[in-house]
This record gives sequence, C-alpha cells and structure tokens, in this order.
Amino acid sequence: MELAYDRRGSGSPLVLLHGLGHHRQGWQPVLELLAERHDVIAVDFPGFGESPPLPPGLPYTTETLGTAVEEFWTWLGVKDPHVAGNSLGGYIALDMASRGVVCTAAALSPAGFWSRTEHLYARTALRLLRASASATRGEAAAALASTKAGRTVALGLLMARPSKVPADAIRAAVEALGGCVGFEDTLDACAWMGPPPPPKVPITIAWGEHDRLLPRRQAVRAARWAQERVVLLSGCGHLPMSDDPALVARVILDSSRD
Repeated sequence: MELAYDRRGSGSPLVLLHGLGHHRQGWQPVLELLAERHDVIAVDFPGFGESPPLPPGLPYTTETLGTAVEEFWTWLGVKDPHVAGNSLGGYIALDMASRGVVCTAAALSPAGFWSRTEHLYARTALRLLRASASATRGEAAAALASTKAGRTVALGLLMARPSKVPADAIRAAVEALGGCVGFEDTLDACAWMGPPPPPKVPITIAWGEHDRLLPRRQAVRAARWAQERVVLLSGCGHLPMSDDPALVARVILDSSRD
C-alpha cells in the first residue's frame, strides 16, 4: 500500500518511524540534519497521519505496521535501509533489527521494556491524551497552541521543553492524534508486548532523561536486553526530536554510519 511520506537528501537510505498517535512531521526538527548524509524517508504508518488505513481484515499490530513500511520502501526501490524510530516506532525498528531486514536501527525511548504497572500507566496516559486531542481539534487546538501554558498542557507529558514547539506543529500533532483510525487497535495490540528477539544488526537505544511516558528506568531493562549501554538524552522527554534536534540527529547519525 502507498503511504504518506517526506523525503530529503541523498546517500544511504534512512527510514524514520513515529510513535503511537503521532505522525511523520514529528521528525521535522531533525529531517534536514539527517539529510546531510542520508536519503531520509519519514513515513506515516497505515491508519496514522495522512496514510490510508490498513485493508479490511488486517489487524493493527506491530507486525502488520512494520510489514507495511517494509513493503512501501521496497516499492520505492529501497533495500536494507538504516531505520530510526521513536516509542512504538522504536520498538518496530528494533524488531526489524531482530529480523535482519535493516542495516542498523536506532530506537528512541522504545516501547516494550515496561513492567505491567508501567504499561498500564502508559496505556491510560495515551488514552487520556487521545480523548483530549479528540475534544480539542480545530479552533480549540489553535487556541491551546497559542500560549505557553497551553503548550505545556498539550505536550508537558511528552516533552521536556514544550515551549520550543511552533504553534502550527502543535495544532498538527493534536489533529493527528485525534484523527488516527489505527490508534485503539494498535494500543490494544501492545497489551502484553515485550522486547523483541535479539538483534542481528547493530543497534543504538537512546532514552530521554525526562521521559514522563516511558520513564527512563525502562532504559535499564533495555540495556540488559541489548547487552550494551543505552544513551541518555540529556534535557529531553519522550519526543526528543523537538527537545534537542542536534543531539538526536547526532545519535542517529552515529548509529547509521556505513
């Protein structure tokens, strides 16, 4: 299936994967930095952002979402790209690494390393954010994004520095979260999701120091799984791409060296 995407730069391909309820524009702050060395493809998962939903009968799972992206980059003529993902996209990036279908994978605060209590907390928080976004679209979203206090309310759980995000980016993110048809089914599919099998290619895991959705103690479990150090993103929250674009770009570029 054809998916919505943005493409910049030249060099070895790098595919960017967003989190649950987010969209490809979340990578906008780092897109040009990454495009200095890569052919960068930021893509919306099926049923999220501007991509069409999955065909009837196909469930929303990490497997179907990941497969849809793999089939899409094959359609674009891309083979064995580097991949970087955030949150749900981070888990899918690591799963791709475990199957050996990518050259390298970078995962920013990936899902799947939670305890049952932490998963319940994240699930509840995401549902509340979704309900709020559904009720705050259009003019209400514009009003929320127009003040510093409103931006903190909208993004305080997800970012360490919400005041840095432009108002139009907040409005677009609220619309994306409120309108994504794949949200509920994908969230349900994550109910008992644990770490993927061991990776077959080089990986990098990085975690926001101030991640309030998937707290950084989960990075300890991720480090045990990966059997290597997890990079701590100083001053960053769950969506580090906007908190510190230069730092995030540097981590991904270091991970994706050919």
